[in-house]
Amino acid sequence: VQLQASGGGLVQAGGSLRLSCAVSLRTFTAYNMGWFRQAPEKEREFVSAITWRGNTYYGGSVQGRFTISRDNSKKTVILQMNSLKPEDTAVYYCAAGRNDRVSITAREYYNYWGQGTLVTVSS
Repeated sequence: VQLQASGGGLVQAGGSLRLSCAVSLRTFTAYNMGWFRQAPEKEREFVSAITWRGNTYYGGSVQGRFTISRDNSKKTVILQMNSLKPEDTAVYYCAAGRNDRVSITAREYYNYWGQGTLVTVSS
């Protein structure tokens, strides 16, 4: 199983980036997908998630600025990030999971993780 995140880079505050996660799971539609991020010396935190049905969830700090979507035919998850702030700087990870014993916002929900892509927002 592979999750390949891409699209990170350097952007000025107020700018936009589009992260993509290509997933090799045979049963992609059986999994809910999430994005997490980890800034230096901080815990990995929940950013956004989308269920196989298309229901979406967002962390409070990104609500209204980020949009998650998925293309089941292409086995891809997209995180559109607008109005970026310096505090959005982090390594962003995509993940696939279906551990319904915990919240979809919890790291423990996810079975598979990508390698991460770095987003840097300059002030």
